[in-house]
Amino acid sequence: MTGQVTTVDGRVAGRRGQATRQKLLDCLGKMLGTSPYRDVRVIDVARKAGTSPATFYQYFPDVEAAVLEIAETAVRESGDLSELVAGRSWTGKAGRQTAEELVDGFLSFWRKHDAILRVIDLGAAEGDRRFVRLRTRIQGALVKPLAESIEGARSRGRGADKGPTPAALAGSLVTMLAGVSSQPKSLQALGAKQADLKPALTLLLHLGVTGRRPTV
Repeated sequence: MTGQVTTVDGRVAGRRGQATRQKLLDCLGKMLGTSPYRDVRVIDVARKAGTSPATFYQYFPDVEAAVLEIAETAVRESGDLSELVAGRSWTGKAGRQTAEELVDGFLSFWRKHDAILRVIDLGAAEGDRRFVRLRTRIQGALVKPLAESIEGARSRGRGADKGPTPAALAGSLVTMLAGVSSQPKSLQALGAKQADLKPALTLLLHLGVTGRRPTV
């Protein structure tokens, strides 16, 4: 943990308090993976963490505040995804590698944060501006560098010079990655095997950025 951690009443938490706070977040994160978000109660989180509701309320005013804290962690880590795009080549075999590594990185990020990402999507779909902002920040970590890559490909004479704007195309590609990542079981039930999804995403991503199939 880094930075100063405070309690609800403004006191600075010591090392033990920070560890307790983090344990509460970890337990809540696990519960979000098995229980509907709105069914999770303070007493359940505290019990799972081996402490009391009173201790929970020392660090968070309610479950939603703790959920938003977990969401912020996912947002911060989404920033690492931009490194899989910014400054990377999209030509030749290097372009295929860029697409493959981006797909792998995105799928890994989604698996790690699947529970909280589903909560963010739910809140955003219901119009909660806090969750809308969180989702926008996560998407922005990839949309912006991808749009720059598309613009760069067009300026070098690669990719279609007409059609959707780079931002619209990049946004669509990121939404595609998120959609596939969030529903692997449904897609498998429809006959799309997990082993086939990665190469399919790699192909579509490369086509979207460059207008060309990746080099074999």
